[in-house]
Amino acid sequence: MKNLLYSVALCLSVLFVLAHINEAVIPCGTVDMKAAACISFTTGKDAKPSAPCCSGLQQLAQSVKSVDDKKDICRCLKAGVTNFAGVQDKFLSQLPTACTIKVGFPVSMNTNCETIRM
Repeated sequence: MKNLLYSVALCLSVLFVLAHINEAVIPCGTVDMKAAACISFTTGKDAKPSAPCCSGLQQLAQSVKSVDDKKDICRCLKAGVTNFAGVQDKFLSQLPTACTIKVGFPVSMNTNCETIRM
């Protein structure tokens, strides 16, 4: 009986590890590429986000498979906006509505990515 319990525990542990290994990781390079077309809107140069901007953000939103994916994207976006002078929070916060995407958290340079939930 004891061996059976150890075997079950071992199998569950292996499945848990495999499940986490197979989770998709979204690299910052991909996030940057998909969001790059949004810079002219987030700096106030364009009155509305371009079609490529919204398309890229929609692709990112569709690629989310876990809360960790959301956190990774958030971290990448926060790091990315620091590379562009003039990005304004008031325009960042308008992106989800303007592009009709649901992100489930406030889009802001001040968002704490670690508090994001599914």
